[in-house]
Amino acid sequence: MKNTAPEHAPLLQFPVHDHCLYLGGMPLTRLVERVGSTPFYAYDREKITERVALLRHYLPKGLLLHYAMKANPMPALVQHLANMVDGIDVASIGEMKVALDTPLTPDKISFAGPGKRMQELRSAIAAGVTINIESEQELKTVVDLGDQLGFTPSIAIRVNPDFELKSSGMKMGGGAKPFGIDVERVPQVLKYAIALGIDFVGLHIFSGSQNLNVAAIQEAQLKTLQLGIRLAEYAPSSMRLFNIGGGFGVPYFPGEKRLNLVEIGENLQPMLDAFQSQLPETRVALELGRYIVAEAGIYVCRVLECKESRGKTFLITDGGMHHHLAASGNLGQVIRKNFPVVLGNKVKDSEKEQVSIVGPLCTPLDLLADDISLPKVDVGDLVVILQSGAYGLSASPSQFLNHPLPEEVLV
Repeated sequence: MKNTAPEHAPLLQFPVHDHCLYLGGMPLTRLVERVGSTPFYAYDREKITERVALLRHYLPKGLLLHYAMKANPMPALVQHLANMVDGIDVASIGEMKVALDTPLTPDKISFAGPGKRMQELRSAIAAGVTINIESEQELKTVVDLGDQLGFTPSIAIRVNPDFELKSSGMKMGGGAKPFGIDVERVPQVLKYAIALGIDFVGLHIFSGSQNLNVAAIQEAQLKTLQLGIRLAEYAPSSMRLFNIGGGFGVPYFPGEKRLNLVEIGENLQPMLDAFQSQLPETRVALELGRYIVAEAGIYVCRVLECKESRGKTFLITDGGMHHHLAASGNLGQVIRKNFPVVLGNKVKDSEKEQVSIVGPLCTPLDLLADDISLPKVDVGDLVVILQSGAYGLSASPSQFLNHPLPEEVLV
């Protein structure tokens, strides 16, 4: 493994020629014509491929890489990723169906999430995907359904650890959580599983997401691997897979820095070696979603009107919070921050003006950017929100006020 840090591009990671943003080797103005209308999301397949290659290069060899589909479930994007990752983690029957359409075999697909419906469990058992068990009740239900269907369920136990991923944008483990089985109850559950005749795949621990703190990630990885070794003593059979979650964040706002994969990889290697010396038959998987796709995507909308109101300029666009909730501030953050925004057809124009970007919805929450500096804007110009490849359309209230859905394209 090399000791030099990977070069990181600025937030504007796409090339610009003649003041126009390029995506997938195509100028944005041409891409708009190809799509046929605005607004839309576009994802650059080369950027996604590069991100997976970066992870493969700097993380320990032998570490499995899983894609968490909830970050972006667009079928074409998932198909593209399926050729590069070792597994896909889903959280609904809809996502499971997308994953089953890829070249990955069902045993490379895992299904997590509390409150799985009966039909979801039946479908997962019949398909042969691994079900991440979130409670004792769910374990019993899965076993009963397997008996009814005549199939042996493949299961992994999702563990709610007694620690959290510090500095996370969203904490998924530690304390009281609806996710997973509390770690102190897991030995009892594993002993119970011995008598059930299930296909025990392994354990899943996901303690947090959107983390830019290298030290916090390293600490959580160490605790997770150590916990996996302790819990494996109670397993009904050899553990084939140990999913240690992810948590890798991406920078959205000024002052945020990209994660140093070199530091993470070099620190993880000896921990992984120690784990494998204790459990040589167990493969360790890292589950990432946002980190793989966020920076490869953009959201594009068109300026419909430039409106002046008491000394303030509003750019009214055909896109908004119903398509990109995160950029709007997720229904009212206490401290709202702007995603990186450029004018896609005038990226490097020198004449600037201060503007706020709003959508067509009849609510003051429909704010895509507040008081930012952009080149002089005209009606018809293309507003581009960067870092939009993850938790975009599928994480937004697209039915609010019943506007048309945007297109999604992989280029």
